[in-house]
Amino acid sequence: MSIPTPHINAPEGAFARTVLMPGDPLRSKYIAEHYLEDPVLVNNVRGVQGYTGTYKGKKVSVMASGMGMPSIGIYSYELFNCYGVENIIRIGSAGAISPALQLRDVVAGMSVYSDSNYGAQFGYRGTLAPCCSFELLNAAVTAGEKLGQKIVPGPIASHDGFYAQGDYNSTPILQKLGVLCVEMEAYALYLNAAAAGKNALALLTISDSLVTGEALPAEDRQTTFTHMMEVALEIA
Repeated sequence: MSIPTPHINAPEGAFARTVLMPGDPLRSKYIAEHYLEDPVLVNNVRGVQGYTGTYKGKKVSVMASGMGMPSIGIYSYELFNCYGVENIIRIGSAGAISPALQLRDVVAGMSVYSDSNYGAQFGYRGTLAPCCSFELLNAAVTAGEKLGQKIVPGPIASHDGFYAQGDYNSTPILQKLGVLCVEMEAYALYLNAAAAGKNALALLTISDSLVTGEALPAEDRQTTFTHMMEVALEIA
């Protein structure tokens, strides 16, 4: 595949070695404007904003992934395989299913469970549970300690559906297995990274709890998850 790609209209060399990837384009814009020096908009196809600038002298990129595994699957594939990106750090929100987690806690996904069929394309006929990059995970925990932000590592789950349909409820099963939270993108990101020989990590701020029913408003998810953003920028 040549560049520009079907979904990223950026020239060769437009992206840094490490890309921070929130789901929301508005969060991408927020990070670029509030944290990066001299940010340049390098992609805006379909409104999926991607910026490259510097943070503490390091070249860093941030680009939205959109919602769900098919969307992040497309963008992470093209970044890894066409633009030479080595590391993608997903910075997103998640719903807690562990009673030990509170709103605004930051989770690092060590491995990802999923009921999605996304992994079937890789040719393995068993069950895949991809893991993060240990290097990025270790760096995130260390950076969190320095910044005074506790990082909670553990297994997470990615689902295709946001709204549960029917009577089946996987939450009690995942709780018994020690899964911390649920979201919609990390499974595809981790599998794409593994297939490309690259590195990925999901840093997730708890925006709601399936245990208590508490939830943060949408505006907070766009602009106030600063601790997670700062940890990701430190390890970029």
